[in-house]
Amino acid sequence: MGRSSDDGSSEGEEAALRRSMEQLEVLDPEAPGSSSRGARMMRYNFSKRISSLTTTLSSIQLPRFPSFRMPFSFPRFNFIRDRLPRLPENFKLKWSIIARLVGLFIVASLVYVFLVMEVLPSASIGMGQQFNPEWVRTAVQQSVDAEHIKDYLRHISSFDHVAGSEGDLYLAKWVEGLFRESRMDTVATLDYNVYLNYPKADGRRVAIIDPPEQAWQAKLEEELAYKNPTPQQTQTMVFHGLSRAGNVTGPLVYANYGSREDFQKLADDGIDLEGAIVLVKYYGTQGDRAMKVKAAELAGAAGCLIYSDPDEDGFKKGDVWPDGRWRPKDGVQRGSVGLTSWVVGDVLTPGWASTFRADRISKDNNPGLVNIPSLPLAWRDAQRLLQELKGHGQKVPEEWIGGVPDVGEWWTGDQSSPTVHLMNLQDENEKQEIFNVMGLIDGVETSAKKVIVGNHRDSWCFGAADPGSGSAVMLEVVRVLGLLRAEGWRPLRTIEFASWDAEEYNLIGSTEYVEDHVEELRKNAVAYINVDVGVTGNSFRAAASPIMHKALRHALNRVSDPIRNVTLSSLWDERGAPLEGLGAGSDHVAFQEIAGCSSLDMGFEGPGYPYHSCYETFEWMEEYGDPGFIYHKALAEVWILLILELAQEPILPYDLKDYADAVKSYVSDLSQYSDSKGARSDHNRRSSFDIKPLKDAAEKFEEAATTFMSWEEYWYTEVYGHGGFETNAVAMHRFHHNDKLCDFETDLLDLPRDGEGDEEGQHGVPGREQFKHIIFGPQAWSGYDEAYFPAIRDAIDSGNWTAAQTQLQKAADILSRACDRLLH
Repeated sequence: MGRSSDDGSSEGEEAALRRSMEQLEVLDPEAPGSSSRGARMMRYNFSKRISSLTTTLSSIQLPRFPSFRMPFSFPRFNFIRDRLPRLPENFKLKWSIIARLVGLFIVASLVYVFLVMEVLPSASIGMGQQFNPEWVRTAVQQSVDAEHIKDYLRHISSFDHVAGSEGDLYLAKWVEGLFRESRMDTVATLDYNVYLNYPKADGRRVAIIDPPEQAWQAKLEEELAYKNPTPQQTQTMVFHGLSRAGNVTGPLVYANYGSREDFQKLADDGIDLEGAIVLVKYYGTQGDRAMKVKAAELAGAAGCLIYSDPDEDGFKKGDVWPDGRWRPKDGVQRGSVGLTSWVVGDVLTPGWASTFRADRISKDNNPGLVNIPSLPLAWRDAQRLLQELKGHGQKVPEEWIGGVPDVGEWWTGDQSSPTVHLMNLQDENEKQEIFNVMGLIDGVETSAKKVIVGNHRDSWCFGAADPGSGSAVMLEVVRVLGLLRAEGWRPLRTIEFASWDAEEYNLIGSTEYVEDHVEELRKNAVAYINVDVGVTGNSFRAAASPIMHKALRHALNRVSDPIRNVTLSSLWDERGAPLEGLGAGSDHVAFQEIAGCSSLDMGFEGPGYPYHSCYETFEWMEEYGDPGFIYHKALAEVWILLILELAQEPILPYDLKDYADAVKSYVSDLSQYSDSKGARSDHNRRSSFDIKPLKDAAEKFEEAATTFMSWEEYWYTEVYGHGGFETNAVAMHRFHHNDKLCDFETDLLDLPRDGEGDEEGQHGVPGREQFKHIIFGPQAWSGYDEAYFPAIRDAIDSGNWTAAQTQLQKAADILSRACDRLLH
């Protein structure tokens, strides 16, 4: 469904779009969807510099003096000139040639300085025009407009836009246009060709087929979210992204949340799961829907159905909210069942970019895909299945009983259960074209250094919350920065905005971009700031590398809660809300854990919303999610202030002491975790599992951070405190200091080093080698949840204490080496 690469109007418009993209040098004209990646990116970067240079040169206006005649004539002194010796004609010719060469050298030198060194700003800033940072912060906060955000969201959510669909491509072109209107220096749309699946209208079925007297078929689809929908308000069919195609039958078995522990309990109780169709609930002890399906597969099931239980994913008993505010009985949670915590991005190109001609691995027995078919269900459909299990298998424990009404007794089912037919036939495209829309505002001091700002564009249906609320806020941030640009402002460091595609499937658009530019990002990325679901309530949340804590605090201290009239920082402290760790829930993953770019993900959350359903509409947001769009406005203020903190402050507001404190706590938690898994048992003592090397490295980090950060005290006292004037030596030290702050995160990646071999497979989390960061990564069995020191924890979980010690020593060595690089 909806996989064409045009806007749905005509072949002529498709051709016009391709021509315009070829003119942008985003697509090569020689073959549809194909491109020479190196040449494309070289053109992209070179055209960015040329654009900046030509704008700069065109802005320089030499003074013009009025022409006038003197009231008298100067004497010509011809008699003296005639007496002077004359140069030979051949010497005149040589002198003319030398003068021309000198002139050419001067011109070439100026071009080199402008083009390569990039030390001059473009026309809009003049020759070094300065803006008071405090004035800038005040100006942007006053410029954020909730009505603009509301209008953006109304448009974004007015039609469905699944990745790779017509609606998705239309939105890409619309976002690109808004980027251009905001006076960005460079705007481009970058394409990748990735594996995506789509449902077939007549290819899905869930039905009881035996015994015949109990025959029944699920409705599957949701009711119309709009009672009188416009032609654009079509609803996407119910399916799982990256699901396995299949046509299977088997006895029905209920398995609670579908965790490995749940399946083990069924096995212990004598319930045979071989060939069964398993019914499980969303959320609970296994929050990752993909891992529910994988656990069912490993238990021997033939297929898996996941339903939205009212207790976790619908109305709540005794809740004062109306039924439809969260998820009605026919509401379905779509979503991906790609194994994100094992393979992120396009599952056919794990570790390299999905360009048109890239090598691809098979989707069969793929480490990023499940091997049994699955479908999501509303509790309306699950109700009948649960009712038909009565008397089969065993009565479930009380903690397995869900909130579906009128089930009566809850039973597990077994091989005697009614036979269920699960059919999931689908369209699959291994090279589906997706589009990332990118926009740059060039920095004037260190333009190679980038603060990257991102939100994904694709959604499972109308997507008013996920990701529309974040998209609308980002577009307002872009608009406000455009107003600043009109005044002549520029940041010290480059700001790059990204509207990612295909996030919902497996974080594909952002991951492919990172894999395509990984060396540049490891060298020059300053930070990545992500907003996915922007607003669904009034409670601020953030997950980040601890190094970002200081900058986030600065932003939160300036923004007040729109209702409670106290700063967001105060409310955050009052709730005792932590700075969460980074799992694999959104587009920050590839930046933090592959590129080693310090990342942050944030938003305002509430108690629940019709997540991944077609009921996630603009009207829901306007009535329930954020009436008045006041928290959207607050988020825009926080976001833009955080960007300014990272892009315009002379010294990056990073605090390695915060990071060191966090690492010490992570090591302490790891020690407790290893003990809980038996690290102190007699057997493991003989295996010599010892956490001391990592504790020593954490203490070394604490000392190194204190020493390193002391220079900032000097700068703020002796330079900033005396007007901010720097000598060249101090400026170079400041640049070097900022570079060290950025490089530290990259230095925590497990990468090949001199003398360690070149095999990429030797590095990263074993079995999940895409994830390179020694401290952050997703839990192996939950892409949504973070794991600190993931390689060590994986080894502990597998019971391999020798491997755990090896990974611990490696992490300690990498952390220690990063500290050495920090101080030298």
